[in-house]
Amino acid sequence: MLQSFAYYVSILRKDFTEYCSNQLSGAGLSPGQLYFILYVGKHPGCAPGELSQALRMDAGHTNRSINKLIKDGFLIQEQNPHDRRAHILHLTKKGEDAFRLSHELFFRWDKEALKGLTNKEQEQLMGLLQKLHTEKGGTCCVRNDSQLLKSADLP
Repeated sequence: MLQSFAYYVSILRKDFTEYCSNQLSGAGLSPGQLYFILYVGKHPGCAPGELSQALRMDAGHTNRSINKLIKDGFLIQEQNPHDRRAHILHLTKKGEDAFRLSHELFFRWDKEALKGLTNKEQEQLMGLLQKLHTEKGGTCCVRNDSQLLKSADLP
């Protein structure tokens, strides 16, 4: 009997989360923090509220995560030069290193997870997933290929 789409998505997410946990433990990051690092890395100078909305997290969780990432040296929070009441976020050098590591993790996991598919099958799968994501209104982490780090850009 075929399983549901949700079943496969949840299994793949668990696998990716476990993979990230193992790979990130030495860097002092959790898989959940990975998405904060990725968003700020892609959107330097973003506001905490923008980050919260983009990641679909409540403000309290976002603020706790930001504070932990600041405390651990991955992020800095500065006063917005255009609005003294607001703050903006940037990656530190340690955060930039974590950003590169995060991209590397995505590339390595993708390569391992998709190794049984032909290039054409991979393109079809990615196209269908992109279509599903777009139809569900998702735009938070979608970028075209020219914006992604290529494996050659990684240390």
